[in-house]
Amino acid sequence: MSIYLVSSEEIKALALDLQKTHEVYGPQLKPPGGQVFFDLLAAGEVPDLDAAIPSMPVKEILFPQMERILKYRYDPEAQQVEIEKQYAEKPKVLFGLRPCDLNGILCLDRFFLGQEFVDDVYLVHRRQSILISNTCSAPWDQCLCVCTHSGPAAEEGFDLDLTRLDDGYLVQVGSAKGQAIADAQGWQPAGEEHLAAKKAVIERSIASFPELAKDNKAWISRAMNRMTTGFIKHEIWEYIGNQCLECGACAFVCPTCSCFNIEDAQQCGGDCERLRTRDSCSFEGYARMAGDHNPRKPVEDRRNKRFFCKLSYSQSKKYLRPGCVGCGRCQWVCPGDIGLPNVVQYIRRETSA
Repeated sequence: MSIYLVSSEEIKALALDLQKTHEVYGPQLKPPGGQVFFDLLAAGEVPDLDAAIPSMPVKEILFPQMERILKYRYDPEAQQVEIEKQYAEKPKVLFGLRPCDLNGILCLDRFFLGQEFVDDVYLVHRRQSILISNTCSAPWDQCLCVCTHSGPAAEEGFDLDLTRLDDGYLVQVGSAKGQAIADAQGWQPAGEEHLAAKKAVIERSIASFPELAKDNKAWISRAMNRMTTGFIKHEIWEYIGNQCLECGACAFVCPTCSCFNIEDAQQCGGDCERLRTRDSCSFEGYARMAGDHNPRKPVEDRRNKRFFCKLSYSQSKKYLRPGCVGCGRCQWVCPGDIGLPNVVQYIRRETSA
């Protein structure tokens, strides 16, 4: 593991250098509302590494909301089909990933690439991606990553990891791809004292959670135990289901949700395109089968399924971590006040209707 001490100017130079060969995405503060988005950087633009957690998860780049995956035309006279793949492999850099979003990508990797079947569309996005993570020196209001072992610093999955110190950035190499970048930049090696400084940054960040991360508290271990063993009263799910508006917002802002739908859309002239769109288990039609049978028609059954994915041991075994990465976005967007931190509290307190 190589480590380097790099100035802020050298970090900016790295971003500009990578733009020559890659699409570079990074956090940007957008006026006038002041929201942060993780978006494609324009030529000559650099990421804002001090920006807060982006409003939307970074998975949007690798697993878009809607994506055309192929185009085809059927010739009825010749009884032949012409198929053309529509997705293109573009080298991309995700520069300045917060650890929660990085862990979300690792969950998607294990879902799309780490099981019996490999998803070619996701693989195309992921194959030439470079991941540069950014340690959180302090939490924001909604953060709960310390409860899900997702931060405030990245532990795996990155090519390069940045930590802001008093005299620049400590850059830690996490892969051969990252080492090649470091070698090309000719950075100055760091010493053990700089690793100690990084450890101090992380410890200060963790210690500041009770004071700064005041919106969410979700000690999830007991909730995970109850979810795994099924020891949760049905009344709790009814209570949670009664607050759900079935909008699906929680799934669309969650870094680990991987549900999707496939549909074919006919175009003018006889061509058809096959689209992949993200889906949500919040929707009544999500589990509906042929013949209109729906095993999860009651909304509380669908809420049960969502939080089973985030909290059960079986899902943690599949992802090698909890299904929640502690970003707090679901709590941001939920109009029914049943983001995961509140649900954990309901389960822990054995709330009933």
